[in-house]
Amino acid sequence: MKEEHYCRCVMYTSCPVAADWHSDPGQSEHPCEICGGSEQEHRLKVLFQVLDVNGDGGICVNDLTIGLKKLGVHRTEHELRKIVKAGDKDLDGQLDFEEFVHYLRDHEKKLRLVFKSLDKKNDGRIDSQEIMQSLRDLGVNISEEQAEKILKSMDKNGTMTIDWNEWRDYHLLHPADNIPEIILYWKHSTIFDVGESMIVPDEFTAEEKKTGMWWRHLVAGGGAGAVSRTCTAPLDRLKVLMQVHASKSNSMRIAGGFSQMIREGGVRSLWRGNGINVIKIAPESAIKFMAYEQIKRLIGLNQETLGITERLVAGSLAGAIAQSSIYPMEVLKTRLALRKTGQYSGILNCAKHILQKEGVAAFYKGYVPNMLGIIPYAGIDLAVYETLKNSWLQRYATDSADPGVFVLLACGTTSSTCGQLASYPLALVRTRMQAQATLVGGPQMTMSGLFRHIVRTEGAMGLYRGLAPNFMKVIPSVSISYVVYEYLKIALGVQSK
Repeated sequence: MKEEHYCRCVMYTSCPVAADWHSDPGQSEHPCEICGGSEQEHRLKVLFQVLDVNGDGGICVNDLTIGLKKLGVHRTEHELRKIVKAGDKDLDGQLDFEEFVHYLRDHEKKLRLVFKSLDKKNDGRIDSQEIMQSLRDLGVNISEEQAEKILKSMDKNGTMTIDWNEWRDYHLLHPADNIPEIILYWKHSTIFDVGESMIVPDEFTAEEKKTGMWWRHLVAGGGAGAVSRTCTAPLDRLKVLMQVHASKSNSMRIAGGFSQMIREGGVRSLWRGNGINVIKIAPESAIKFMAYEQIKRLIGLNQETLGITERLVAGSLAGAIAQSSIYPMEVLKTRLALRKTGQYSGILNCAKHILQKEGVAAFYKGYVPNMLGIIPYAGIDLAVYETLKNSWLQRYATDSADPGVFVLLACGTTSSTCGQLASYPLALVRTRMQAQATLVGGPQMTMSGLFRHIVRTEGAMGLYRGLAPNFMKVIPSVSISYVVYEYLKIALGVQSK
């Protein structure tokens, strides 16, 4: 009887999976003659019953495999696992009716946004030219024949165009990650540099790697970072001075700190330590990118787009490897920023001085708190960014899956700020450990000893010395990075969206 019930209420369109969405949202819902509820609600219940093969009130991967095959819809096990994982709010390994409905409605909204983004002519249909243009905007060039092949896979009525129903029918029970447009509309829009390179590496498509677009993006990002760091270097040096020298007895203010630097070494002294800070961008970015790609392969993540958890794991490990490789440059940056006039003649002279007086171990002072800071920074940065972006899309997006660069920059700035706030005490302890040998008569403490000493002598607020200039540089850093990045992309021939 279940089959007859299903055929009557669901299978009145070309695709049974999408039938529950075929009522126009603008039309009034008629009560179902069988259950008395709305037609849409009843169709959802019936579809759930069909997919719940064993009738236990939950849809697992096995249920989806069997149920969808009955409906003539074929998905890989990996795709089905992603569907269940995306909708499984209580983490019991299956979707109950409420989770099933929530997943489909949320996914349908994403599909509608992507459809509207691809519909360049705004006529409610997607043709081969629009597919070619959309992919070209993403740096992927395909022929008209290939575009028509994509069209045919979704075109049910032979018109060689795709309307909203056909688009939804084809993608509804695909996991979101199988629709690269959703992810790619958000790519390469938030490459900015706030002077702390612990952000998770950017994703690149196979096409971008093949055509060489990936290195152009990295070069553009590196160039933008160099200009941004140079413009905000005075604030960065002030932050380091406040982290190391400020205390209850020596209350260093922003204006007083700048005056002190200029009196001691002139205006040029505001940029001490910036040279090494810029130089380390290239090796750090390159090592992080290569490590990120290798880690993805090692943990079996070959799909083009990763979820938040996978990005956090791969990104944190890649960040740790990159930071380990260039960490001596971090120590040099701190020592050069703290140096007095005439103390060192340059970067090499500083490195030689440290090596002779303190040994190789001095180049890894503060290494442990630096590594520990990567996880809260990257984790909070990613989580806050994704939450803010998705909240905006749920609430305000109506015509496009692309939130727009200013929304993305706002989300990125906020998330980066939250990440820095969480990891700042570790960053401060790292800087003080790097600088310990420069403090005449100062104690040489371990990480835990330094934490206890700061809290005991300065209180909890002592862990946030230098926070004001650190946050003051975030907005100018992001703005300068974005403008320079866009200009460099044009100069390097990188196609913008």
